[in-house]
Amino acid sequence: MSTQEMLLLGFAAAVLLAWYLSYSAARLDRLHGRVEGTLAVLDAALVRRAEAALELANSGVLDPASALLLADASAQSLSEAVDAPGGREMVESELTEAIRLSLPDEVVAVVRAEHVDGTDAIDRLSAANDRVQLARRFHNDAVTAVRQVRRKVVVRWFRLAGHADLPRTVEFDDDIPTGLRG
Repeated sequence: MSTQEMLLLGFAAAVLLAWYLSYSAARLDRLHGRVEGTLAVLDAALVRRAEAALELANSGVLDPASALLLADASAQSLSEAVDAPGGREMVESELTEAIRLSLPDEVVAVVRAEHVDGTDAIDRLSAANDRVQLARRFHNDAVTAVRQVRRKVVVRWFRLAGHADLPRTVEFDDDIPTGLRG
């Protein structure tokens, strides 16, 4: 092989490597953007769920103790920031627990049978909780995708992630009673 052919082969390999690194960096950037977007959607869904729970608590269809428990947990949820590490997950799990304690299947059946306003509020809370579950699942899937790409040797060697923090999944209890699911 001549020197000219070796130079041409080396140049082609350098161009291919540059293209691959550029492609990988762009993909990682898109994935990080997706994580930020899913986190914003999750935050909005959590706010809607807390507002729906607060609306139900203030509707007058629950007994005072249950309404107070639900209102307090909803207010706590509305006051937390979505990116507060660990704190938000605990508060959201507490809201879910308050929903379970305030709205067992028997209470939901009575409210649906006797209160039209309460039925609408329960339906809104159920729909909001469904959106929270989906948003959390989408966010965690996006985080998993980023982590997979960041584990690649090329990404680590060439520091394609820059100084971006490694995203973390959001884990909290969001399983509500079956009676709320409509």
